[in-house]
Amino acid sequence: MELNVQILRQAPDAAPYSQTFRLDISPGATVLDCLNQIKWSQDGTLAFRKNCRNTICGSCGMRINGRAALACQNSVANELKRSLQPQTITIAPLGNLPVVRDLIVDMQPFWQNLDDVNPYVSTAARSLGEGEFRQTPGQRAKLNEMGNCIMCGACYSDCNGKEVNPEFVGPHALAKAYRMLADNRDQATDQRLEEYNSTAGVWGCTRCFNCNTVCPMDVAPLDQISKIKGEILTQAQGLPAPRPIRHRQVLVDLVKRGGWVDERKFGLEVVGNKFRDLRGLLSLLPLGWRMVQRGKFPMSFEKSAGQAQVQGLIESVQSLEKSQAHQGVRSHE
Repeated sequence: MELNVQILRQAPDAAPYSQTFRLDISPGATVLDCLNQIKWSQDGTLAFRKNCRNTICGSCGMRINGRAALACQNSVANELKRSLQPQTITIAPLGNLPVVRDLIVDMQPFWQNLDDVNPYVSTAARSLGEGEFRQTPGQRAKLNEMGNCIMCGACYSDCNGKEVNPEFVGPHALAKAYRMLADNRDQATDQRLEEYNSTAGVWGCTRCFNCNTVCPMDVAPLDQISKIKGEILTQAQGLPAPRPIRHRQVLVDLVKRGGWVDERKFGLEVVGNKFRDLRGLLSLLPLGWRMVQRGKFPMSFEKSAGQAQVQGLIESVQSLEKSQAHQGVRSHE
């Protein structure tokens, strides 16, 4: 079949440009087969990474038809179904990473963010001498999902949280972080939860679901991030909530009460901690004054249409979460 392969190319210190190659290739061929054919028979300067060709190493991660994927995993026929242009597949380098050349990106920020969460069993657990770190099949099964990660960079590429917040460590790192929390051999749970409890950690996640959608190994990074949030919130019960947790709690509470966010109360309750944080309240004064001057401070608030339905939906979800948490406690007992 005749196929157009449109590639976003870039040389070092140069602007990116699009180049289209025309191929005669089988519908069952993979996108990696297309790239190989282009490099071997049309343009030997085309740069991309590859290795196992069998969805194991993660080397050939790139953006195919607008989303991150593995070139060795996706066939021409399936990609044409996704394409917005007839008989055309578009290919670009992974997002959120510096481009080295063509489809090759610099993975150093990706690895650095992984190292930031210290994804290794704590040294305290190694103080047991020469004994083995034995686990039951059930304990080991908890680690399988996160252990399937092949570090391909797909989730990192398409992460909206990383795009807007460079300090966010990314979904790959937090999926590995939860693996440590779920590992019964690790003895640094409290320290880890404190480290992950920030906008560079779990609260930097925008819950866009992109990481779950593009992950080729079904690691479900968003699910792991949500589990970490749950452990942080459980640990914080009865203690003054830090600002990232208040942000989530106040947001849900205001939407529950009004159907949407009452901006007048949001800053006071999150930053000012309901008038208990004097320094936080003072920090709001310059912004509040500028808003008043420009006529952007809302003087009144009206509940949205359907507020009762919104409140009922939120209460139903909260009730379900409590029920599931209670069942989880009973299963651990």
